[in-house]
Amino acid sequence: MANQTDGPSIPTTTAIDKPKDSRGFEPASARVIAEPARFSGERSASAATGSRGNEADRRTLIVGDGIFFSGKLTSCDRLIVEGAVEARLQKCQNVIIGETGVFNGFASTENAGVRGRFEGELFVRKRLLIRTGGQVSGTITYGEIKIESGGQISGSIETAEEVTATPPLFLVTA
Repeated sequence: MANQTDGPSIPTTTAIDKPKDSRGFEPASARVIAEPARFSGERSASAATGSRGNEADRRTLIVGDGIFFSGKLTSCDRLIVEGAVEARLQKCQNVIIGETGVFNGFASTENAGVRGRFEGELFVRKRLLIRTGGQVSGTITYGEIKIESGGQISGSIETAEEVTATPPLFLVTA
């Protein structure tokens, strides 16, 4: 007599078994990692070098939309602000303030790109780019500046060549 089952047969193995760790999770190498949203015209460091997890990626801080960060930041290669930051930032290579981003405080950087808002003291040694819809206000010092149509700048503005001293070491607020 033939052996019959009451229900549909269920396979005991799948066609593709992905490796899992002891907790049943796939290792990062088995997953597809999505790239964060980029601003128009920007390339990721991984796209430029062809690899993920390089030094430039590890030294990038992203404050996402809906996140609030308050404090002091030192020595990052790239800060991307899509949320709100109230901070003192020193020794950063690139600051990118996204469309939904707001930065209040002091920032000293090599290059800055602003689509959102910056309020406070901004010291850009090389290039300040204010994109359409970007707003920069306060005490602004820059080496070179480009303002797209619809970008705004207001406050005390001077070129880095006009500054005889280095940027202040601390921020005094009333």
